[in-house]
Amino acid sequence: MAFLKKLFGKRQSPVIIVSGLPRSGTSMMMRMLEKGGLSLLADGIRRPNDDNPKGYYEFERVKKLPEGDVAWLADAQDKGVKIIAALLVHLPNAYTYKILFMRRKMDEILASQRRMLERRGEDSGAIDDAEMARLFEAHVAQIHRWMDQQPYLTYLDVDYNEVLADPVLCLAQVDDFLALSLDLKAMAAVVDPTLYRQRA
Repeated sequence: MAFLKKLFGKRQSPVIIVSGLPRSGTSMMMRMLEKGGLSLLADGIRRPNDDNPKGYYEFERVKKLPEGDVAWLADAQDKGVKIIAALLVHLPNAYTYKILFMRRKMDEILASQRRMLERRGEDSGAIDDAEMARLFEAHVAQIHRWMDQQPYLTYLDVDYNEVLADPVLCLAQVDDFLALSLDLKAMAAVVDPTLYRQRA
């Protein structure tokens, strides 16, 4: 029995992941979870800036998932961590995961990314919006097909635009999914209309 507990113990406490495309509201959701009472795995290396004045809530070692750096996941159980959609497929099956997958109107994502690249002085015109939207939508569909096939994870799609329109209702659904009894009032207070700068 002790051996079985050691073997399967990691599956008892899920890693809570906030994922989605870049500029889809992942940082906002991480801040909401923090205000709601969830501990986060974030290192603060990427500092707040004009694109994300409230912070990015990133953990640098996440970027090394493709290289097999997964030891940090032991410390991520019962915590929230942000992982972009493209890296989800590198998660090992030694843990269980609850994934909040952020969705946002595609034209808003593209506009937000374009503005971010302009601030950095980078070229945003290599691929036109229609093609980029097609690529992003195909990528999201592929990730969802992958998630549907994994027995060690569950996920909830969270619509960024709906969260802004009715945060109490949407966050109640998030809390039901996570089963954590989070502080929904504090989470809803995170919504800042002044940061909703790229509107469809």
